[in-house]
Amino acid sequence: MNSVARKLLVGGNWKSHGSLKFVKNFANDTLNKIVYDTSKVEIVIAPVSIHLKDAQEHIANNIHISAQNSSAFEDGAYTGEISASQLANFGIGWTILGHSERRHILGESNTFVASKVKIADEYGLNTIACIGETLDQREAGDTIKVCTDQLDAIRAQVDDWSRIVIAYEPVWAIGTGKTATSEQAQEVHEQIRAWLNENISEEAANNTRILYGGSVNAGNADELIQNPDIDGFLVGGASLKPEFESIVKACNDVSK
Repeated sequence: MNSVARKLLVGGNWKSHGSLKFVKNFANDTLNKIVYDTSKVEIVIAPVSIHLKDAQEHIANNIHISAQNSSAFEDGAYTGEISASQLANFGIGWTILGHSERRHILGESNTFVASKVKIADEYGLNTIACIGETLDQREAGDTIKVCTDQLDAIRAQVDDWSRIVIAYEPVWAIGTGKTATSEQAQEVHEQIRAWLNENISEEAANNTRILYGGSVNAGNADELIQNPDIDGFLVGGASLKPEFESIVKACNDVSK
């Protein structure tokens, strides 16, 4: 594989947090004031779906707005679903799919997640596709198998990976305060990139961004982003706080 400079990405997954007042205040007080090089770093913020319009209105500063989920189905009789076509029509260019909370709490299978990625891709959405293992799976030595099984399901349904960003989020590190060490994260990211090279293409391996997620904060972002195969972060709790700016700065200031 060739050494390629990939634009770093910092995603903020607000999950089921926030209010209309928060969206406006956080946009004005933090997000719109972040100083960063847009040729080097991309920022994507994912509010709860009912706040997407307000996020579009208040968040500026070249920051993209993402949905936290999108349907596996076309428009139709699917109560509570928001389709990829509806998001695209609404001016939303990103979606997060396969987050561990949807896999493990809501029971979404690898195949079901892949079907969502497929239809999102068909409507031109950029997808942050989340993968990762539980603590039991890591301790059993199954980290790479779990991750590649999740990627294989997407590969079975999607040919074009140019709009896919992979987010490696070890389940045991999400919202727990525990973070994979820099070495642990880099090891998995390197193996994911090798999987891309072997199963998709060398071009995909060189160009696909692989984010790390799992209790990322201002205290560990600087060290994590130094790794050659970590192309940014998918941030949870810290994306709701002023320290999000420090995480973006860590990416903006790194030399790769």
